[in-house]
Amino acid sequence: MSKIENFNKDIHTLNYKEKYENVRVTSNDLIKIESREVESLNGLFHFSVDPYETCLRASWYQEKKIADNGLKLPIDSDFEYWDEINVPSCWNTEIKDLYLYENMGLYFKQFDYLKKGKERVFLHFEAVMYRAYVFLNGEPVAMHDGGSTPFSIEITNYIKENNRLIIACDASRSDDRVPMSNTDWFNYGGIYRDIMLVRTPKTFIKDWSSYLVNDTNFSKIAFNLSLDKEVDGFCTFEIKELGIKKEIKIVNGKASDILEAKPILWDTDNPKLYDVSVTYKSDTLFEKIGFREIKVDGLDVKLNGKSIYLKGVSVHEDHIDLGKTTNEEIIRNTIKDLKQMNGNFLRLAHYPHTRLFSKLADELGVLLWEEIPVYWAINFDSKMTYLDAENQLSELILRDRNRASVIIWSVGNENPDTDSRLEFMSKLVDKAKSLDPSRLVSAACLVNTTKLKLEDRLMDKLDIIGNNEYYGWYEPRFEDLLTIFENTELDKPVIITEFGAGAKANNHSTKDTMWSEEYQQDIYKKQFQTISKSKYIKGTTPWIFYDFRAVRRLNRYQKGFNRKGLIDSDRKTKKLAFYVTQEHYSKIK
Repeated sequence: MSKIENFNKDIHTLNYKEKYENVRVTSNDLIKIESREVESLNGLFHFSVDPYETCLRASWYQEKKIADNGLKLPIDSDFEYWDEINVPSCWNTEIKDLYLYENMGLYFKQFDYLKKGKERVFLHFEAVMYRAYVFLNGEPVAMHDGGSTPFSIEITNYIKENNRLIIACDASRSDDRVPMSNTDWFNYGGIYRDIMLVRTPKTFIKDWSSYLVNDTNFSKIAFNLSLDKEVDGFCTFEIKELGIKKEIKIVNGKASDILEAKPILWDTDNPKLYDVSVTYKSDTLFEKIGFREIKVDGLDVKLNGKSIYLKGVSVHEDHIDLGKTTNEEIIRNTIKDLKQMNGNFLRLAHYPHTRLFSKLADELGVLLWEEIPVYWAINFDSKMTYLDAENQLSELILRDRNRASVIIWSVGNENPDTDSRLEFMSKLVDKAKSLDPSRLVSAACLVNTTKLKLEDRLMDKLDIIGNNEYYGWYEPRFEDLLTIFENTELDKPVIITEFGAGAKANNHSTKDTMWSEEYQQDIYKKQFQTISKSKYIKGTTPWIFYDFRAVRRLNRYQKGFNRKGLIDSDRKTKKLAFYVTQEHYSKIK
């Protein structure tokens, strides 16, 4: 075959992304950052859109300005002269012209590094939406999939005294990713959570966890540790307040133990946290951890041996001014609104929210459902799609399994009951249980509208069943809801993970007028009256706490927002249904 002599790889190569697969980072590369001394790289970055992905096609990150023959080359990128953007942020909210932009964006920053002894160095990202390509000093150092989970990149062999960092963020939607191209929220784009530099010893604690062991009369605490290398040695596990300090043997980089203890149990009324630390040689990590037991006993959900009703609401990580970027004040106000509504539980939909949420929930005594975006009709037949989902689940669990507030991992939402989906999600359930035996696993399933009953083969794999139903809204015959409950026999509890109706704030009319607050109010009254008649429903998270951006919703009441919120997108204006929920939850003890 003759050589094509006019071939230009920068413009004629179609599989130009394949060369970055060899630097893919996953949960296997994730390091523990809690309590580590980190150096923030947040701040101003130079930024430009790159809709044709020329940075990847033409290797802009190499910054090649001189040809092989020594002559100067024209370049199409001028990183230092681009406009600046804040990190963390969403470009859609920072730059007016990019409000609907969902493709590639490029970030550039220079930073200095001063070596401190024999150390290893990592770049750590809390999240990038939703594929990231990272280049340091002209070299590709990482590619990561998953727009809501953290990832770590070792850069020990690439970092210099003066550094040039380029990050290509691909926010485009795809049928083979998780989530897929069709969702009911807006993904936003950019480096919207923190980015930092992390230094570690040559051998360090990569991950560790501790939790109260179920069915031990609240008297045993489990401890697990992983080093970054398969070496032998000893570590020290300590909880001073409980009088625990024990040296534990490490074999091939792993350590585990069960310790006798009688901790004050963490719960929503008394969110007790202990200072827990682990030390390996010069590496010491610590976290504030609450010890509690969550389990299912027949049709009951039990927290520390006592039956509990999960009085909740679903919430998106979406802010009218900041998009997916959030902060402590916003999260504290969300929890304040929940408690004003007499709630104790939040479903963080439909993807992992910031780690700060679960830390504050630990402090303030709120229970959490956390999930990954296996949403609607993703490609359940694709091996790569499954690996993407499993990796996001793993990164979420590794990040948050020391958080007492998190009681449920969810592996998906509103998926059709097909053979490939059953296999796909059953494997995710098994993965969640292998990483964390101390929590419940669920998914938000759909009603069988033909048989009018809760029926989904995945339910047999779940500890607790989530169910989405919209009777009185998408299903107009509200009386069918009671029929469903009467037709269904279950041996495990159910959370009604979604119900509701749309209402434009301050749009008032009769209870028979759709999009009015009165219509939404009436649906909530009917829902709660009907749900209360079911013996197996042990919690509700109606859809949704705040109106949020959803560009598929374009009628005159919504205008690009989902208006099912109990509170307007301003996060201040409470609708009538908020007070219905508040009253209903006040009666449940």
